[in-house]
Parts: sequence; C-alpha cells; structure tokens
Amino acid sequence: MSDVFEGYERQYCELSTNLSRKCHSASTLSDAEEKKGKIAEIKTGIDEADVLIRKMDLEARSLQPSAKAVCLSKLREYKSDLNQLKKEFKRVSSTDTKQSSREDLMESGMADPHAVSADQRGRLAMSVERLDQSSDRIRESRRLMLETEEVGISIVQDLSQQRQTLLHAHSKLHGVDDAIDKSKKVLTAMSRRMTRNKWIVTSVIVALILAIILIISYKLSH
Repeated sequence: MSDVFEGYERQYCELSTNLSRKCHSASTLSDAEEKKGKIAEIKTGIDEADVLIRKMDLEARSLQPSAKAVCLSKLREYKSDLNQLKKEFKRVSSTDTKQSSREDLMESGMADPHAVSADQRGRLAMSVERLDQSSDRIRESRRLMLETEEVGISIVQDLSQQRQTLLHAHSKLHGVDDAIDKSKKVLTAMSRRMTRNKWIVTSVIVALILAIILIISYKLSH
C-alpha cells in the first residue's frame, strides 16, 4: 500500500465525516444566513473531496498491479460516498426543500420520510468506520517503520564494529608489511656483505697462488 495513497485516504475519510455532520447540521438550521454560511462551507469541503478523489485515482494507477487493485477498489467506495454527499448537499442547499426531498426519494425509491436521516446516520457510521480503519493502518505502518528503524540502527552498529575490526586488522597488516620490508633490507645487506667477502677470499687465494708460482719459479731458476 502506498503511503501517499493512505495519506489521501485519511484526509478524505476525515473530510467526509465532517461533511456528513455539517449537512445534518445545516438541514436543522432555521436561520437563513447561518444556513447559507454552512452551505458555503459544505460546498468548499466537497470541492476539496473531489480534489482528493482525483489525487487518489492518479496515485492508485501508478502503483504495482497488486496494490493498484486494492486501491482502486477502495476508490470506488469513496466515489460512491462522495456522490451521496453531493446528493445530500443538493437537498440541503435547495430552496424548495420539499421538491428536493421528493426528487431524492424518487431517485432512491424510498417512500419513508425518515429514510434520508437513516441514510445520513448509516453513511456517517461508515465514514467513521473507514476513518478508524485508516487510523489503524497508519498506526501499523508507524509500528513497522519503528521496527525497521531499530533493525537499521542494529545493522549500522554491526557495520561500525566490523569497520573497527577491519581497521585494526589493516593496522596489523601494515605492521607486518613494515617488518617484511625491514627483513628484506637486512637480507639484502647480508647478501651484499657475503658477495663482498667472497670476492675478498677469491682475491686472497689468487694472490697466494701467484706467490707460490713465483717462489717455485725462483727456486727452479737457481
């Protein structure tokens, strides 16, 4: 479910509940000016509800197929609810109340004069129920968000510990590298000394051989 759609849904349910109450309140007003002001408020609210319905429609159609089907199903209910609100607004705002009521009764096929009030109460109860459901979903989403946040914090802490371990291991490896470099230098120096000593020994041996040859030659000549 889209968080954006749920936000629009919550706003619509709250608005629908308020509009139902205002329509019921306006129908009982006897003061013309007061009733006129209440009707203007209802008209503004219905316009806002229309905007929310369009926003929910656009958001629902942008979702993945599984979530899209659920949102569109809810949207059909809200559109039906808004149409009922518009009918009720038309009845309340009509100057000829009796004629408007007669038309509404003919459309709905109801002859009971108390049916409109019963319909108002039923729709109001439905709006309140949807609002409660929306609030429950929002609370559940917040709970999941908090759980996800806790998991995220735990992961970050684990990664931080692993980073410290890696840095420590890197420091040890760096020390090993330094020791290897020093060993290489020592071995190189030893190799050079051994090579130098080898040349010295070779030179001494050659010198001794030459000396012996000279001595033998000298004796033979005398």
